[in-house]
Amino acid sequence: MSEVARHAVVVGAGIGGLTAAVALHRAGWRVTVCERSAGPAAVGAGIVLAPNALRAFDAIGFDAARVAGGTVPAAMGVRRPDGRWLSRADTAALTARYGRPPLAVHRSALTGALAAALPDGTVRHAMAVTSVLDPDGRDPLVRTSGGELTADVVIAADGIHSPLRRQYFPDHPGLRHSGETAWRTVLPPAHGTGAGGAGAPAAAETWGRGERFGVVPLADGRVYVYATAVAPEGYRPDDVIAELRRRFGHWHDPIPEIIARIDPAAVLRHDLYDLATALPRYHRGRLAWIGDAAHAMTPNLGQGGCQAIEDAVVLARLLERTARADVPAAVAAYSRARLARTDAIRVRARRAGRFAAVTHPLAAAARDLAVRATPERVALRALDSLFDGFVLPARPATGGAPPRARAQ
Repeated sequence: MSEVARHAVVVGAGIGGLTAAVALHRAGWRVTVCERSAGPAAVGAGIVLAPNALRAFDAIGFDAARVAGGTVPAAMGVRRPDGRWLSRADTAALTARYGRPPLAVHRSALTGALAAALPDGTVRHAMAVTSVLDPDGRDPLVRTSGGELTADVVIAADGIHSPLRRQYFPDHPGLRHSGETAWRTVLPPAHGTGAGGAGAPAAAETWGRGERFGVVPLADGRVYVYATAVAPEGYRPDDVIAELRRRFGHWHDPIPEIIARIDPAAVLRHDLYDLATALPRYHRGRLAWIGDAAHAMTPNLGQGGCQAIEDAVVLARLLERTARADVPAAVAAYSRARLARTDAIRVRARRAGRFAAVTHPLAAAARDLAVRATPERVALRALDSLFDGFVLPARPATGGAPPRARAQ
């Protein structure tokens, strides 16, 4: 089979799946993306693209700055409910240390730009994948609601509740509820502000006792807002605005004004989960798992989407020039390269959530003191393994087996 004829089926049109599709398309693969939803999501939330994700995008020639814009907040940090800062990282310091600052963008803008980088017809909506048969064979069969497809490689980017993960890891314990629920939305620009306007709020996460409220200005003037609270699984108050006011309405400005501007119909509410334990591997023959399907993590480090982007770029690099017969070896090399890094971040995100979401007054006071006493240089150094930890494998020789990718 010629290189051009190699076919990848990507299951899921989220950030990870579309990044994999773009990377493989630009490497000469034919790609089909199967997405169960009827069309692109019109609502959603924001995502902060950390320096590691931006470097991964650079590796495939995708310019995320064209989506996000170049404007970033002057500082990012953590505050108390009374408004006092516990920590504050200057964006210039982040840029000096990592080569660029994080970029905040609406998720739908990012997925739209990734989809636009693919040939027409690549993304097939309303096409749910029901199963993948014979991934260890030469021609895995992908059964969908719209028919059957054969592929040289199948990429499972089917999200946190991944049916394909359940199909091939039936004994894995699955997801673990973190003990928290979250509300997310994106607000239009406030009157008198625009992209990068001086009236945009600072990027900050405010910590109370078992409650957090985050405000992230997007480069186009909109504002990504999220809140979390310790709550039982399935907690769903009928009046979301009343719930947010009850919990956060007495916190520092501009939180009360932000709550007043929220459209309850545009709020996404989710319980927060991560994988209870690591998967034993991220591959099976010609089938690979990426993103939340492989290593679902809580959002406490802001790395869920960033790690999905890394996954996609590493997998595509290992598949780039790989002969059809060597695809299983390339997929196994991807699994070896990614499992240790992503699972360490999953565990670290869980611990960060427990630290931030303490409910006892004495524990919260000790937490705040620890954060406030940490020098900025030490806080930045703690980010090195996240932001500088992305490793792109060597490009395999044309038509040959992939190199043995080292763990990241």
